[in-house]
Amino acid sequence: QVHLVESGGGLVQAGGSLRLSCAASGPTFSSIAMGWFRQAPGKDRDFVAVINWSGKSTYYADSVKGRFTISRDTAKNMVYLQMNSLKPEDTAVYYCAANRFGSVTGLSRTYDYWGQGTQVTVSS
Repeated sequence: QVHLVESGGGLVQAGGSLRLSCAASGPTFSSIAMGWFRQAPGKDRDFVAVINWSGKSTYYADSVKGRFTISRDTAKNMVYLQMNSLKPEDTAVYYCAANRFGSVTGLSRTYDYWGQGTQVTVSS
């Protein structure tokens, strides 16, 4: 069982930056892939980024590539999402998720554990 808690959301102006954090607990954290997803009001939950167990493999949605960076600190059981050059269309609730089979994928159905989400609002 993996328990996830996100933090770091807030209100920021367009062009600004935020760093989201995800604290994970559970005995298998070091072997699982960790992803970030987001859901805007009235829309489906979309993939943002994923990182494998070692941190050496990452994958991003085209919409955030070059602006967002995912990273992890396995010793601290933490995953981060550094978001730069934020746009109003990045406004959403951001969720941290864990894929216990370690798959580097953007398919939400392959993720077994989810956090409660943190709100990110980008004003124009």
